[in-house]
Formats: sequence, structure tokens, C-alpha cells
Amino acid sequence: MRQTRRRGNLLLQLRGAAGPAAARRARGRDDTPRPGGGALAPSFSFDLARLSSDDKIIGAATLVLFISLFLPWFGYAGQSVDGLWHGFEYLTLIVAVAIVAYLVLRAGFERLPFGAGLPHELLLIAATGFNFILVLIGFLAKPSVTFLFLSASASWDFGAYISLIAAIVAVAAAVLPVVRARAR
Repeated sequence: MRQTRRRGNLLLQLRGAAGPAAARRARGRDDTPRPGGGALAPSFSFDLARLSSDDKIIGAATLVLFISLFLPWFGYAGQSVDGLWHGFEYLTLIVAVAIVAYLVLRAGFERLPFGAGLPHELLLIAATGFNFILVLIGFLAKPSVTFLFLSASASWDFGAYISLIAAIVAVAAAVLPVVRARAR
């Protein structure tokens, strides 16, 4: 009787502390439902070999673009502003993070656990092309100041040049493989 009571208290403690799943495991039965109908989720194992050389170039150029958005883009009279001075460049920042995250997931999983909806090449062309267009607009839209009849325009700073070059490299690395494949 005493032994039965201890066993019952142990089961109650397990149920209270860790829930019904822990109690089932304590009794030797683990019938806990798993996501995907019992199949184990794919494990993440980062391996750069899963990425093509073009993917690596796109990832590196996008990281450079991300960093260069925080560098000085325009300067005037000793003052400078970064690339995020143009509010729409926050979209470039978000897309850059998405590109790098997507490439990290592709390097980490043999097969992505979700469907991207678009072919890999088209997805990268669209994302890097979008970033290139926004960076080009930001590069060409220099801030200027007009006071009465006097007008002064800011000059480009090194961050603008780095951003433009990084965006060109990323979109070229995305487009060239597709162009080469169609030429064959």
C-alpha cells in the first residue's frame, strides 16, 4: 500500500511539474505527437559547400552593402549623413538581412524546411535587383539646401560608393549565371 502511494505521488509530481508527456515517458510510453506526423525535423548543420560560388559572392556583397548603409554617404561643410538618411533605404536594410538569412538557411539545411515559392536564382535576382535599384536612387538623390537664391549640394562620401559597388556586385553575381545558362 505504501509503495503504491509513493508511485502514485511520483506520477502526480511528474504530471504537475512537467505535464502529461513527462508522466507518459516515466511510465515508459512516449506517444507525444511530433510535428510533421512523426518525422523528425531536419537538423541544421552549417556547411558553406552547399552554396555555389555565386551564392557566396552574393552573400559577401550583401553583407558589405548592409554595413555600408551605416557609413557616411553624403557630406557638406564637415557634416555627413549615412545611407539611411533616405528613409527608403531601410527597405534595402531589411532585404539585405533577408538575403543573408536565406543564404545561411540554404547553407544550413540540405533541403529547406519550407518552400520559397520561387526558384532560387529568380529569388536572388529579384532581391538583389530591388536592392540595386534602391541604392542607385539613393546614390543619385543627393541632399541639397536652398536658402533664398543660394543653393548648395552635398558631395558623395565613401559609403555611397561602397554601397553602389556592393549592390552592383550582388546583382551581377545573381544575373550572370542565368545569362550564361541561357547562352548555352
